[in-house]
Amino acid sequence: MEWLSLIILIPYLYHIIRIWKALSGIKAFRIGKSPCLFVSVIIACHNEEKYLPCLLADISVQEYNQDLYEVIVVDDNSTDTTAETARSFKGINNLRVISNSGKGKKQAVSTGVEASAGSFAVTTDADCRVGSKWLKTIASFAEEKHPVMTINPVVINAGRGFFNRFQELEFLSLQGITAGTAALGDPVMCNGANLGIAKEAWLRNAGRLHDELVSGEDVFLLHSLKSEDGPGILWLESADAAAATRGSLNLISFLRQRGRWISKAGYYSDRYTRQLGIVTFVTILVQVLLFLCGFINPGFFTVFAVCTLLKSVPDFLILHNTTGRYGKRELLRWFFPSQLVYPLYVISVLPFSFRGRSVWQG
Repeated sequence: MEWLSLIILIPYLYHIIRIWKALSGIKAFRIGKSPCLFVSVIIACHNEEKYLPCLLADISVQEYNQDLYEVIVVDDNSTDTTAETARSFKGINNLRVISNSGKGKKQAVSTGVEASAGSFAVTTDADCRVGSKWLKTIASFAEEKHPVMTINPVVINAGRGFFNRFQELEFLSLQGITAGTAALGDPVMCNGANLGIAKEAWLRNAGRLHDELVSGEDVFLLHSLKSEDGPGILWLESADAAAATRGSLNLISFLRQRGRWISKAGYYSDRYTRQLGIVTFVTILVQVLLFLCGFINPGFFTVFAVCTLLKSVPDFLILHNTTGRYGKRELLRWFFPSQLVYPLYVISVLPFSFRGRSVWQG
C-alpha cells in the first residue's frame, strides 16, 4: 500500500508542476496607448449598504475618462438601503440603479449585462476594493487583445492570525491554478468578483448557466465559452487590474462558502476541470487515509510524511509565485502549518456541499 500511495500521487505532481511552469511564464501586462473602449461595470447587490459606498468611491476616482464607462448597480431584493445608497452617490457621471428582473446573483448579473450600453462588461462584487488604474488596465487589455473573457486577479485581505493567513494562502493557490491553467490555454476557474466579458458572448451563452442554481455564473460561463471559443479566454496579469475582497469572518462561514463552490462541481461540463478536481481530491483522500492508518500501523505515519512532503513541493512553487506577484511573500511562513491542516479542511468542507440549494450571501 505504501508504494501504491506514492504512485497515486504522480498525476497530482504532473498536473501541478505543469501548471506552475505555465504560471512562471506569464508576463505582466503593460498599458500602451490610452484606451478608448467603453466599459460597463456591473455590480450585483443584496444588502450591501455597508460596503457599496467604498467600491463606488474607488470607481469614481479611476484614471479613466468617466465618459468611457458606466456603472450599473443591480439590486437583488435588498431589505436594507442598498438601492438608496447607490442612487444618492454623486461621484460617478454614468451611474444607474436597477432592480433584478429575476432572483439571485446570477439573474442580477444577467439583468445588468442585458441593460448595459457597452460592448464589454466588467463584473465585480459590492464588497470589493479596486485601485485607481483598475478600469484603464482592463480596458487597455481588452482593446488590445480582443478577448471574449478576461480573467482578472482577485486577492483576499483577511487580517491576522492563522485562520486568516490560511484563507489568504488557500485563495492565492486558487489564483495560481486559475492563472496557470489559463496560460496553458485550458482555464478551469475564474471569479465573478473581477471578470471581463464581451456582452455578445454573455448573451450568446446566457441559457447555459444553470438557472436552477442562484450563483456560479462565472465558472459556468467560462466552461461554456471554453467549449466554443477557448483561445478568446485570457488571464490579465497586472496588480493594477486586481480587486481585493474580504475574507470570511469565521470558520463556519468559510466552510459554507467553500461548500457552495464544491456543490456546483457536479454541474461542470469541462473535462479538464473535472479531471483536475478528481486528481486533487483523490490525493488529499490518500493523505487522510494514510494518517488514520498510522494509528493502526505507525509505519503509515512515515508514508504520510513522505506523501505530504512530495505534494508540498509543487504547492510551494505555486504559492511562491503568486505571493510574490501580489506582495504577500510573508505569508509563506504559514505554508507548512497550512499544508498539515489542508487535508482536514477539505474533508470538513464536504458536509457543507450537501446542504441543499446554494444561497448567495449579502
